[in-house]
Amino acid sequence: MLRTGMITFRQLILLGLAVTTGTLFAAAMKPSQKNPLAKDATECAPGEISACGLPSNVVIDMSQAKVQRTDAEWRARLTPEQYHVARQQGTEPPFRNAYWNQKESGVYFCVGCETPLFDSATKFDSGTGWPSFWQPLEKSFVGELVDRSHGMIRTEVHCNVCGSHLGHVFDDGPRPTRLRYCINSASLRFMSRAEYAAWVERGAAQD
Repeated sequence: MLRTGMITFRQLILLGLAVTTGTLFAAAMKPSQKNPLAKDATECAPGEISACGLPSNVVIDMSQAKVQRTDAEWRARLTPEQYHVARQQGTEPPFRNAYWNQKESGVYFCVGCETPLFDSATKFDSGTGWPSFWQPLEKSFVGELVDRSHGMIRTEVHCNVCGSHLGHVFDDGPRPTRLRYCINSASLRFMSRAEYAAWVERGAAQD
């Protein structure tokens, strides 16, 4: 298994195929019903916390992740906030995080393994105070698990490459998918469009 911080371009493509065919990850459980308790921050009464703002308690099978590191290596690689969110399934405060209001064109990478996860072209203002997207860059890179913590049913999302917790996805987003991936900025690293183009070019050259 890889123990490095960057997964190669070819490995990303192969991983996408493996996840799509079900050979790397078992099929994730999906909730069978909507959960009316899953509120946005803008819908909460004083003292309430939105579903995005609640940490997740699902058990992610980290042994299946392609990128493996020890806990000490994760702590050395990530800031305390990044570690808390990505590796301990915590959450960050709304409107006080790096990318909630980011409007620059580019791609958002996983902070744990440098896998490209979301494109700014699918980012929208959900009014919740967290970066929100209506679809991932490549769906097979984002895993889903049922999260039944805090008395509600939510769908937790994480990076399929390294197992880092990202946030949750809800079915109240805009067209065309009607999905809202509510993602923690602490789980992401932004790369401008020009930087991303150069990254893709380097990856293609390595192949």
